[in-house]
Formats: sequence, C-alpha cells, structure tokens
Amino acid sequence: MQKISNAEIVAIGTEILLGDLVDTNSAWLSQRLAALGVNVYRHTAVGDNRERIVAALGEAAARSDLVVTTGGLGPTSDDLTHECLSLLTGRPLAEYPEARRHVDEMFRRFGRKPTPSNYKQALFPQGSRLIPNPLGTAMGALLEHEGTLFATFPGVPGEMRTMFEETLAPAIRERTEGTIVSRTLWFAGIGESALAERVQDLLDARDPTVAPLAGEGKVRLRITTRAATPEEARKKMEPVEREILSRLGRYYFGRDDETLESAVGRLLRERGETLAVAESCTGGLLAKRLTDIPGSSEYFREGIVAYSNEAKERLLMVPREVLAEHGAVSEPVARGMAEGVRKLSGADYGLSVTGIAGPGGGTEEKPVGLVWVGVADGRGSEAVRLDLSAWARSRAAIRERSANMALDLLRRTLKKAKEA
Repeated sequence: MQKISNAEIVAIGTEILLGDLVDTNSAWLSQRLAALGVNVYRHTAVGDNRERIVAALGEAAARSDLVVTTGGLGPTSDDLTHECLSLLTGRPLAEYPEARRHVDEMFRRFGRKPTPSNYKQALFPQGSRLIPNPLGTAMGALLEHEGTLFATFPGVPGEMRTMFEETLAPAIRERTEGTIVSRTLWFAGIGESALAERVQDLLDARDPTVAPLAGEGKVRLRITTRAATPEEARKKMEPVEREILSRLGRYYFGRDDETLESAVGRLLRERGETLAVAESCTGGLLAKRLTDIPGSSEYFREGIVAYSNEAKERLLMVPREVLAEHGAVSEPVARGMAEGVRKLSGADYGLSVTGIAGPGGGTEEKPVGLVWVGVADGRGSEAVRLDLSAWARSRAAIRERSANMALDLLRRTLKKAKEA
C-alpha cells in the first residue's frame, strides 16, 4: 500500500471562479489533511469545462500522492468530475447498482421521484470504491491510478465533511506516518513587522516552524511541527511557545480559536464583572461580536448605538458644549460615551468607539480613519487615538480594526485590574 505524504485539492465549479461562491471546502480540507500528517502543496479552482478539469486533475496527479476534488458530482450536464476522471485514467464509466439504489432511497426520503438525469450520479470510473453520502444523493469515489489516490466529494460542505471523516480520513491514517500539528498564538496592540523583529530567530528555525500572519489589527504566530503522535508534537512546540510568550507576553491574548471578544469575556467572567458598550462608527459591531460568545449574558449588560450628536447627548449624557467644542470624534467625547454608558447600565466597565469610517466625511484636521476608543471603570476613564487612515478606502476595515482595538484596550485594562 503506497504511503500518502502530500496532496492537492481541486475545487470544481464555475461559480467559484465567478466569485458567486466562496470556497471554504479547501481551507477545511487543508486543516484536516495537515492534522492527518499530509502536506497540502497546492489548491486549484477550475470551472465546469471538460478539457480544463482533465488537465487540472492530470497536473495535480503528476505532483501528488493524493488528489481531493470537491464539486461537480450533481446530475446536470455541467457536473463533469467523474466523467473527467474517467477520461484521465482511461477507465470507462459504469453504473454502480449500489449508487443507483442510493439515489432511489434518498428521493424516497425526500418524497419525490428521480428523473432519468438523476441516475447520472450512479456512474463512476470502473474500479472506483464508493464513498457513502448519508446526507445527499451524490456519492463520492476513491480511485487509485498510477500511484495517485483520487478522492471525489460533493461541493456541499456538510456532505463533504461527513464523507471525509467516515471514509477518507481512515484510509489516510493507514497510509501516513506521524501527524502535523499547529498551534496559533494571537497578539494585539503590536504590528506584524514589530512582532516579527522580536522573534526573527524563531521565524528562521526549521522545526518547529513559526510563521506570522496579520489581519485587521491582530497578529498571529503559527507554530507547526511533525511528530509520530500529537502528544510528541505538542512537546516539541511547548519550548518555542514559552520563548515567544517570554518576549511578547504583554500583547498575547489567546491561542488557537480564542478571539479578542472571548478573551475579554473570560476575564470579565473570572472577576464577576460586567460590561456595556457605546458605539458610533462601528454601528453595533462591538455588541454583536461580544454577544456572539455563548454565555455572554453573564457579563454583557447592554449596547447603545449613538450615531448622531443628538443621540450622544440624549442617550449617553455627553454634554452639548463638549460636542460643540471638540466634535464627536475626540478624546473627551470617547471618554464621555464610555462613562455615560457605564453609569446608565450600572456595569463595571463602559467601552466606547467614535470615529470617521468613510469613505467620505473626513477633513484635513480629522481625516477618514481617525478613531477614538474609550474605556471607563470605577477609577476613571481613558481614551486612545487611532490612526487608521491607511484603510481610508475600506469602511469595513476601519470598523473591524476599531472594534479590535477597543476590545484590546478593554483587555489591557482588565489585565491591569487583575494584576493590581
């Protein structure tokens, strides 16, 4: 039995190339294959074209032990995956009675009758081992050809994931040695280049590898290694993680699936404290992200979107003269919003955001991307000025970064209170 050490993923569907569909399948497959000890060397997206699909499959097979495809298993004329696999391997299509019965059974469950075109989903290259699909009509196939294992899956994510776990994952475990394990460390309040300078020697190391990835005001370092077992891999990574945190601990907020909002929630829950937010330019994004966390009702009191000056005055008690003198996007207003929402809600902390998200509305004195974030507690309040003008053309990026930096300001405030 040939070992599997590397793989390529081929996503099939013109809708992916047109941008009508985001290919989340390839990202999920890469994560699972890595966990199974398989290196993913390339992702390919190809439209519903017979010649191009055959070429893509052939090129992938020439480089890889395993080629995984998603999409193109439906009953219509532009669903070509198995036909193209047949052309590539020279194995004629044959109807598999098991697959035909599966189509009949699934339609019976749906309360419908299949049409002749539906039985196209019972055609596979001769020699295929079928991959059961308990959720849909499209079964997949495992087919070995000239040293490469092909695995075909439908494009529906729920169907693909179930089929992968039940059929391909066990087959891979039989053919791989060891496992690839990654751990992600998250940081905020420091830029990617500044962070990289502090750990450059670790970025140059070969095993475990350390790679920085940045996005929307956060930076992550991914530590990756291969070992015989996940436990051995984790032991190899632990000294590297400790060294990173010894240099960057003040900016660290969590690992793997942790987010700024979940880190803030954990700190609030540990202290039995509560939070309320007042937002202007983020338009409720802060409250949305905080309440995405299960159990956030333990610490999140309320959120107010005070977009206009009149709302800031009426709802948050920001004095009219302060708004007139300093403008809505200013330190005194950010502090006033945080203080006001804290008093109104009775929460332990108030968090605020006010800024110019653009793309219009900026001035020479206050350009698009100028944002103030504020935090208030029983000891007083503070506000931090953000210059996000580099993202002046992206309203969404300014709002996302503003929310991240507001959450990080609160996180740092909570940590100081915890350490006091």
